[in-house]
Amino acid sequence: MTVLAHRPDTLTRDALAVLQPGFEGTTAPAWLLRQVGEGLTAVGLFGRNIASPEQLAALTAQLRAVRDDVLVAIDEEGGDVTRLEVRGGSSFPGNLALGAVDDTALTREVARELGRRLAECGVNLNWAPSADVNSNPDNPVIGVRSFGSDTHLAARHTAAYVEGLQAAGVAACTKHFPGHGDTNVDSHHALPRIDVDLDTLQARELIPFKAAIEAGTKAVMSAHILVPALDPTRPATLSPQILTGLLRKELGYEGLIVTDGMEMNAIAGTYGIERGSVLAIAAGADAICVGGGLADEATVLRLRDALVAAVREGVLPEERLADAAARVRALAAWTLRAARPDAQPEGSRASGIGLTAARRAVVVTGRAVPVTAPYVATLAPVANIAVGDETPWGVATALAELLPGTGSGVYPQGSAAGDVLAAAGDRTVVAVVRDAHRHPWMTEILDALVAARPDTVVVEMGVPRAEPRGALYVATHGAARVCGRAAAEVIAGA
Repeated sequence: MTVLAHRPDTLTRDALAVLQPGFEGTTAPAWLLRQVGEGLTAVGLFGRNIASPEQLAALTAQLRAVRDDVLVAIDEEGGDVTRLEVRGGSSFPGNLALGAVDDTALTREVARELGRRLAECGVNLNWAPSADVNSNPDNPVIGVRSFGSDTHLAARHTAAYVEGLQAAGVAACTKHFPGHGDTNVDSHHALPRIDVDLDTLQARELIPFKAAIEAGTKAVMSAHILVPALDPTRPATLSPQILTGLLRKELGYEGLIVTDGMEMNAIAGTYGIERGSVLAIAAGADAICVGGGLADEATVLRLRDALVAAVREGVLPEERLADAAARVRALAAWTLRAARPDAQPEGSRASGIGLTAARRAVVVTGRAVPVTAPYVATLAPVANIAVGDETPWGVATALAELLPGTGSGVYPQGSAAGDVLAAAGDRTVVAVVRDAHRHPWMTEILDALVAARPDTVVVEMGVPRAEPRGALYVATHGAARVCGRAAAEVIAGA
């Protein structure tokens, strides 16, 4: 497709270059192709843009027909957060499962295979991995997205993931700097605050990011969190002390700094996305991620014009914007050099490495329960926005494949154990939960089920913090499709 575009001035092109917008649909709209032709250097993909690997490859080819070095970014963590397999669940376990196995060679191999699949579809920048240390068990947004609560475990697996992903020619974007693990607020909804001293930050939050930098991560994503020990007034995304002082100068990081989504309420609800974007670039960020919710040309033009106006009004130094745009273009150039279009899986394990890893991550407590055609009760919490509610999870589908006649039901908050028992009849109950320790209503139902049916099987697909319950307790350390399959194999005795 030929896109006719005029040549904007250098300032306008630089303003476009630092944006990473999203869009609607499974083909590139005309406005997006036009903006790529005028200087837009990156595009962000979400679940709504993906129907199949073949369709995704065609979409990225559309973009590269206009600009061969365009950065095509995606939030593909594997595990609970998947865009590539949003409708069926991920073929790869997430970080917590990999951390539970604690085999860095396995983590590297999983990341490389995930990267190979992304590269095969034309995606060359992944907003992953999460380097956050999940030190707060009540964290509503990180949880299984973290490698764990141990700092050094998180550090070694972050480095391995970066190495594996980039070995496939896909740039890693390590997040969420300076560390989102000790929050009890989701930054999609409000501005979290981490009240710890500088020594704690240095000894806990920053170590995985140092490991990622040493491993050569091509990008780092900032967090929309307030850390008073580093900056008492501005969240990390907008803080010169954190992005320039700490990340650039103290840690010596020279790659691309990307913001988390600017339409998240932590920024949009406090500064607004236009002012927030200007402040972020001024603080040291190089790329503005937007498009999870705002995904149209009007948003791109608003942000472009806000950056241009800020330079002309003396609010944003022109050389800072030019430097940011240059870093974006440098990463785009790296992806061209690093591309491996003919890369094939290395060895016979590659295609099944996700299920292999998920099986190794399962931890079983209790005794084997004879199960023939059980009833699966999924106690379903409200999904956080990063995970989304469109990706299926649980063990019901996989267990039905192994044990014909399996029944199932989904039980949200407000349900009761009696509802489950009535539906189950005389069948063995398999109760599936996600972060039961954060949801008292789940604990109440589990206790009642186990009291009424001592042979109840409990499957925890979130962070396994609650006391094991049931005759058989299975912890999967994540809710990816392969984690459900691994749990189902245990229950069925396979």
